[in-house]
Amino acid sequence: MDCRSSAPGQEVEILLVEDNPGDARLVQELFSDAHIVNRLHVATDHREALEFVTQRGEFTDAPRPDIVLLDWHLPRATGDEVLRAMKDDAALRRIPIIVLTGSDAGEELIQTSEFEANAYLTKPVDPDDFISLVRSFEFFWLSVIRSPPDL
Repeated sequence: MDCRSSAPGQEVEILLVEDNPGDARLVQELFSDAHIVNRLHVATDHREALEFVTQRGEFTDAPRPDIVLLDWHLPRATGDEVLRAMKDDAALRRIPIIVLTGSDAGEELIQTSEFEANAYLTKPVDPDDFISLVRSFEFFWLSVIRSPPDL
């Protein structure tokens, strides 16, 4: 989905890795309703996510994401497989990855020494809380944070 840009002429590419179609649709609708500045792409499993970020298979023309929202509980693999593959690849390791989790387990994941996500977000059950979370995400990750240029 195309939305306005946070910086003149700059569009933020977001990859949402989410296997639940209802959750993916909700995120898309909330981003649209909150006028979040982005193009949101959805991958439904770890295979699609890795093909998207490496621009292989059906995703050869896909843009390189500026940020990845990664559901931790994916079918056939956890988000850990996507996270490790991206952090082990020199061309991908600088892409910020935010883990989405349905529980407070995110804090435990962050405390694991091998866990290399930039942050985690607990998906709220209440729609109003989810809207607040999306707006906070927009403000912080898309407006405040700036990645250093590629070397």
